[in-house]
Parts: sequence; C-alpha cells; structure tokens
Amino acid sequence: MASKVPHPVKVKAPHGASVMTIEWSDGHHAVYPHDILRGYCPCAECQGHSGTIKFREGGNTEIREIATVGNYAITITWGDGHGSGIYNFEYLRMLCQCAECKPPDSPAVPPPIDR
Repeated sequence: MASKVPHPVKVKAPHGASVMTIEWSDGHHAVYPHDILRGYCPCAECQGHSGTIKFREGGNTEIREIATVGNYAITITWGDGHGSGIYNFEYLRMLCQCAECKPPDSPAVPPPIDR
C-alpha cells in the first residue's frame, strides 16, 4: 500500500542561510526556519521520552548536512555536531512555517506537539 504522506522532491538549505525550504510531492512549498527545526529536534536527548515535543531554545542552528532515512524521514546534522533527530515527513509537514500553514497572527514558537 502506498504512503499517503507526501515526500520531499527538492530540499534547499543554502550555506549561510537561516531557512530551509522543501518542495513536496503534492506541490506544497514549505518554509522551515533553522531555529524552529533545531528547537523541535525530535531526538530523545532534546525531548526526553515523554509523549509531547516541546520547543527548546539554544543549540547551533547552522545546518551542516541533511541525509535521508529510508523513504520516510531526514536527519539534520547541526553546526555543533548534533544530529540524532529523525524528522519523519509527517512531522516535518507539521513544522512548516509558510504563510499558508502558519497564519501571520500565530505565535512565533508553535505550541507543544503530541507524539
């Protein structure tokens, strides 16, 4: 059975930029500020083992490397070497900060996300 979750067809994270963009298979153009991606790193070191993912400030937000994990996720290695978070595609779509996904009057930091 084919997955219903869209997948990235193009990922851009230019050196020195503070925003990563993803073009999805359903045509959506997503925007991800590095501080949101790093703040919502889904790894156990950042989030513990609870069911709720909370925004955590801090950490180096320079993206050094992006790698695919199978056909369902990516990992990001940050400037300080941290890279154990697996961002599955469904989770990445939830973090999108484009104007369509995040209205202008919404908070700068998204609320906690239940796993």
